Amino acid sequence: MGRGLWQMLVDFVFPPHCPVCHAYVEHLGAWCPDCMAAAQKPHVILLSAAMQPLIGTAWALGRYYGGLRSLIHALKYKKKRSALPCIATFLRESDFVLPTAIDMAVPVPLHEARYRERGFNQVELIFGAWLEGQGLPLEQALVRTKQTGPLYRMRPSERRQSLKDAFSMARDADVSGKHILLLDDILTTGATLSACAAVLRRAGAARVDVLVFASDHR
Repeated sequence: MGRGLWQMLVDFVFPPHCPVCHAYVEHLGAWCPDCMAAAQKPHVILLSAAMQPLIGTAWALGRYYGGLRSLIHALKYKKKRSALPCIATFLRESDFVLPTAIDMAVPVPLHEARYRERGFNQVELIFGAWLEGQGLPLEQALVRTKQTGPLYRMRPSERRQSLKDAFSMARDADVSGKHILLLDDILTTGATLSACAAVLRRAGAARVDVLVFASDHR
């Protein structure tokens, strides 16, 4: 049985549905038009004073609530790769245009222990194929050298201390003079992205911009 016929049979027995309202849709990974339109909210994130010296511009492809929040939680915390087709469709439908001057896309890394526990870096799964299709493959330029707890629960001083020396450059990584697009799944406090951007800038990056899948910042 061919793959296409098999997928048709699976869809018939287990009809695919919109990840938000759960209405039936035509194929795996599809959204209903209304939910897709509501989720597509690409926007520039207003950076705090502490982030501005490190990050040029930060963009989010949508708001961190509803369908996007559910998809990230399913992938990140429940290890449900079944969320990926809906994420891929969302990215294909986005009207966000990558800056043409980007030299390298760098995902925020996981600590080795967290990677072993989860089995993947969700940032790589979210953005990897989409960016490669646009001629911008991911580069593993950063390494996470220290595990940290949930930063959103910490006071600013605690976040700074927790993230001190938490990231370093990967061996043989060269970002000197390059325009970097730093990637993460969400932006909440911005502390992790700032710490990564600081390492990249110290290593000689000419500019660091940020792209996240979703953010609750406006």
